[in-house]
Amino acid sequence: MMSRTASGFILSSVKNSFTLVQSERRWYSKCVLTRNSIRFPKYPGKSLTRSSLCYPIYQISKSFSHTSAEEDVNFQVQPNQINYILRANELSHKVPDFDGKNRSTILKFDSNLLASNAPCEDRRSAATCLQTKGQMFGVFDGHAGSACAQSISERLFYYIAVSLMSQETLEEIEFAREHMKPVLPILEWHKHKNDYVYKEVASLYVDHLRVYWQELLQHDNESGMKVADAMSYAFQRLDTDISLAAQVPTEDELVRNLMLQIAFSGSTACISHIDGINLTIANTGDSRAIMGVQDENGNWSTLPLTAEHNAFNNAELQRVKSEHPPSEGETVVTEDRLLGILMPLRAFGDVRFKWSRDLQKSVLDNACGSEPLNIYQYSPSNYHTPPYLTAAPEVTSHKLRPQDKFLIMATDGLWDMLEDQEVVKLVTEHLSEVSLQEPHVSVEKRSLGYMHNLLLKRRARGFHMQDQNVATHLIRHAIGSNEHGELEQEKLVAMLTLPEDLSRMYRDDITVTVIFFNSSAIEAHYKENENR
Repeated sequence: MMSRTASGFILSSVKNSFTLVQSERRWYSKCVLTRNSIRFPKYPGKSLTRSSLCYPIYQISKSFSHTSAEEDVNFQVQPNQINYILRANELSHKVPDFDGKNRSTILKFDSNLLASNAPCEDRRSAATCLQTKGQMFGVFDGHAGSACAQSISERLFYYIAVSLMSQETLEEIEFAREHMKPVLPILEWHKHKNDYVYKEVASLYVDHLRVYWQELLQHDNESGMKVADAMSYAFQRLDTDISLAAQVPTEDELVRNLMLQIAFSGSTACISHIDGINLTIANTGDSRAIMGVQDENGNWSTLPLTAEHNAFNNAELQRVKSEHPPSEGETVVTEDRLLGILMPLRAFGDVRFKWSRDLQKSVLDNACGSEPLNIYQYSPSNYHTPPYLTAAPEVTSHKLRPQDKFLIMATDGLWDMLEDQEVVKLVTEHLSEVSLQEPHVSVEKRSLGYMHNLLLKRRARGFHMQDQNVATHLIRHAIGSNEHGELEQEKLVAMLTLPEDLSRMYRDDITVTVIFFNSSAIEAHYKENENR
């Protein structure tokens, strides 16, 4: 966690480098560095000398104290403005309760996303499978741009869902497609209003998916793949399709450029599939999923369900080295990065770590001046035996138990700031506050005396419920807590109003999804099996 000294430096940097620019009824923060460059303690010797226009900050109130045209502008950010920024991408969904008995093992999920990069490179997805059983959740951490993360956030769930389908269902879908009839809906998406899709290539994505399900039909797998196999196969097949699409010539310049951007950028992916008590997680890269577990005595613990694929995971480091000649042992991973460049050791896209140099040159030469990425500028050194990177996931299966209360999935922006135990503690504290705010009080107990005692209990515990969405609660604490775990409003303001040039130096994009489990439904499942 960031020290008070670092927090003070951030605030000082922000105050000394901001002006406010108004556009379309919103105030934008602009970092003014025309007179003196800023140097950062985290990056010795690194300085900034350019201005940057950041994401909008809703209706910032301002008080000017000019002494010259280039003097800094004092500013204040009101609590409601902080909340606006933090809650802009909140998403919550409760599982429908059809007959007064929620038989799903999932109660609800909360999700949120806070950008640091401009544009944001993180993505998330949530959907219910309509032709097979289960619900899926995913977080995606893009790099070298957002194109790859955006693409797989739209497509990967479809590849998994199709892999799970029975032969009969695949035949129905193919028949409808071939005869230009409505195709059975595959997924019910749970999206935020700010989520978007690449409409320009939607038909191309469907064509690629159709080729995949046609190949599955040839396998003649009557009941579909097992979940773990389906997830593993879908990850690798989608990555192959991304690679092939970038190699296919097309007259449509927009499509050609986008396919190249998707292939040359990259993304990690962490996906969970939940069907009854069966939880399956497929992870590629350095996002993380952990379980919050409560024992019979009420004590909480964490259960890690993923391993991070980076140089700090010794097993993963040895895997990468074992796939290349001993002569490359000292160069495959240097400075804790793949070929000295990439932090995650598994990822989608990133074809500059997968294709041969000749193929990279050929594809870019045929792109007729298209520049999704300057491949020569970023060409890795010691590039001898590609591929160096894979999208193959590590798959974990887990049977839900009554003590498993919630699953937290997040990109590394959260885990850079908070430890697993801190995250679980914050969620449990949030649950306690929610129960105080929304107590289950029967009609006969709703006396003035009872409600008065409840208010006193809230006051005694210092009740101050800030966020209904627990993902927002986690993000607020990740960027605004001091070394003692206490929220500092001054630090929170500073971290949310950093200009683009500074922001990525101190925090990454953060995406969090928390899935809450229905203990009653899980217990009922085990009781039913006992009685059989």
